[in-house]
Amino acid sequence: MVGRSQADRNQLPLLLLRLLCLLPTGLPVRSVDSNRSTDNITVRQGDTAILRCFVEDKSSKVAWLNRSGIIFAGQDKWSLDPRVELEKRSSLEYSLRIQKVDTYDDGPYTCSVQTQHHTKTSQVYLTVQVPPKISNISSDVTVNEGSNVTLVCIANGRPEPMITWRHLTPTAREFEWGEEYLEIQGITREQSGKYECKATNEIAAADMKQVRVTVNYPPIITESKSNEATTGKQAYLRCEASAVPSPDFEWYKDDTRTHRINSAQGLEIKNIGSRSMLMVANVTEEHYGNYTCVATNKLGVTNTSLYLYKRVSPTISIRASERGSNAHFKQKGPGTVIVDNGTNGLAAPLWLMAASLFCLLCKC
Repeated sequence: MVGRSQADRNQLPLLLLRLLCLLPTGLPVRSVDSNRSTDNITVRQGDTAILRCFVEDKSSKVAWLNRSGIIFAGQDKWSLDPRVELEKRSSLEYSLRIQKVDTYDDGPYTCSVQTQHHTKTSQVYLTVQVPPKISNISSDVTVNEGSNVTLVCIANGRPEPMITWRHLTPTAREFEWGEEYLEIQGITREQSGKYECKATNEIAAADMKQVRVTVNYPPIITESKSNEATTGKQAYLRCEASAVPSPDFEWYKDDTRTHRINSAQGLEIKNIGSRSMLMVANVTEEHYGNYTCVATNKLGVTNTSLYLYKRVSPTISIRASERGSNAHFKQKGPGTVIVDNGTNGLAAPLWLMAASLFCLLCKC
């Protein structure tokens, strides 16, 4: 039963032509198949398709049909589509021109030619190719570190486009996946950033769209700097933390919290993004000591200790050579030697040695 129904549908165009007197009434329907030819034409969406058909003489009766019915019968246009026209570059040409083709134009078309001697049909199968187009992509998403993330990118086109994901990292490295669904298990802070979906086929340039993934994580101290200062001068302590969302900062002196602006203590806190600075306008003895920088966001808290040291002025020693060649050094106690210059420093010990030797000889 299925085969018979299919055969009836195949003979429907010929029965319509008989009604139009394009085919002789006594001609068997099966005889049309003996002169059938098939052609395929591929056109990109939006372009013009020309389906070729030629007759043997001017007296031939011709018609164009598709699955929906009759398009042209002779010179009479049956279709209401303004994009469809006859293409007649010569008296024997009976081609069909379809402007701005779309996917609903896809399918078989039949040109039927009836002469005085025989009937010939030619079939053209029109394939409409469609450039890739991303129809759906995930919105920007914010997740906590360690969560599972699934990104979706759906694209349409003919042939079916290939989907490629890549992670656009600050170091310009690219990681590629060839799936509509990109699944990231236990996402890390290094995997945050922009993800690009690219849909490609051989018809036209690729279609690309991006989605941003923001990964929240608790703060970590990335830099802290102790300092030393002179009493009466200005000084500062610096603390920097990495976190998403951006961290809030607090400062403590020993166990006491330091407010943002404390004019009584001469302290001021300045926060710029991920950096915090504790400013001391006029250092006093009370300002020296241990400070704690605390960074917090909704996922956690961390801290670090910093010190404000007292700067001690170094003592300066003067070498003998810097005092001059005639410098005098005095030594307390017996046997003091006065050094006048380089030569007298040696003459005094020699004289004493000579006197001692003389005394020894006299005793002998």
